[in-house]
Amino acid sequence: MSEEMNQVEVRSFEVGDQVTGQVTKVEEKQVIININDSKLDGIIPISELSSLHVEKASDVVAEGDELELEILKVEEEALILSKRKLDAEKSWANLEKKFNEGEIFEAEIKDVVKGGLVVDLGVRGFVPASLVEAYFVEDFSDYKGKTLTFKIVELEKGKNRLILSHRAVIEEEKGKQKHQILDSLQLGDVLDGTVQRITDFGAFVDIGGIDGLVHISQLSYEHVEKPSDVVEEGQKVKVKVLRVDRDNERISLSIKDTLPGPWANIAEKAPKGSVLDGVVKRLVSYGAFIELFPGVEGLVHISQISHKHIGTPNEVLKEGQEVQVKVLEVNERDQRLSLSLKELQEKEQDYLTDYELPEESKGFQLGEMIGDQLKNLKK
Repeated sequence: MSEEMNQVEVRSFEVGDQVTGQVTKVEEKQVIININDSKLDGIIPISELSSLHVEKASDVVAEGDELELEILKVEEEALILSKRKLDAEKSWANLEKKFNEGEIFEAEIKDVVKGGLVVDLGVRGFVPASLVEAYFVEDFSDYKGKTLTFKIVELEKGKNRLILSHRAVIEEEKGKQKHQILDSLQLGDVLDGTVQRITDFGAFVDIGGIDGLVHISQLSYEHVEKPSDVVEEGQKVKVKVLRVDRDNERISLSIKDTLPGPWANIAEKAPKGSVLDGVVKRLVSYGAFIELFPGVEGLVHISQISHKHIGTPNEVLKEGQEVQVKVLEVNERDQRLSLSLKELQEKEQDYLTDYELPEESKGFQLGEMIGDQLKNLKK
């Protein structure tokens, strides 16, 4: 009679019905459930416990757990149930809401597989390797068990497809931080930075979450052939903000402007009256510019090039020529040096030296010459 009643009770359930029950026994590959308000037992195959692969049923449930389940199959004396299917149905509605609102949420990494990470959100969520971090990760083995923040980037319930991204969260946070930094920057600010990347035209420096460009012309007061001759990746530097383009998120920086200028303390390096070595850098109609130190040029006016009269400086000098000059005047404030080449040259005598008579003429008297002339006049 009891068996007949069970059969009648079984037939009162249909596939797709939702039931609740208590776990009475956990076996390796299945779970036995007592259906609430019924004397019937149900069976949950291990494949129906979770959206993820499960090795042992005890990894998911324990005796005494109360579960919400969906009926997959009605057999004569038992019901075949699914925990996974009902969990997924409930999860999809929640996940669609998160996806539509761009919500950021936390989840634990359940497994590391080829090509990425697996997350259990009631359905199987996959995180491709390229969407885990904002940088390349070679080995993901230590990610299992970690809790990360995610955004849903693809969701197709019909295909049971759920793609998550931790990288999107990082980039969104960086974007917010970037705008905050851009809004706070002022022209002339001097900041600490780190050289991130070197190119042929300059170096990109991280100033705390955003990169700015130091053009090659702003690396040093000296002429720079290659940026790598002056800076290296990872180097800590001080930079000055030259320009901020908030619309295009571009920042122009200078390392040069944070360094002592070549004219600093020039009066000590080139005091008035000192003699220094230099190189002719430019010839102009009114004189020649001589480089004494990197970034420091002084003028030799055409009148200070030679004692001789010259029409143009290139009659005496040529660019690239090494010369010695004397410092005539120093003006550090206006960054001006007056120099002279002429002061170091011997002045040519424009008069005759004392004439020395031949040896045989020594002792010859002027009176004798006058006397001879007088005698000639008397004749």
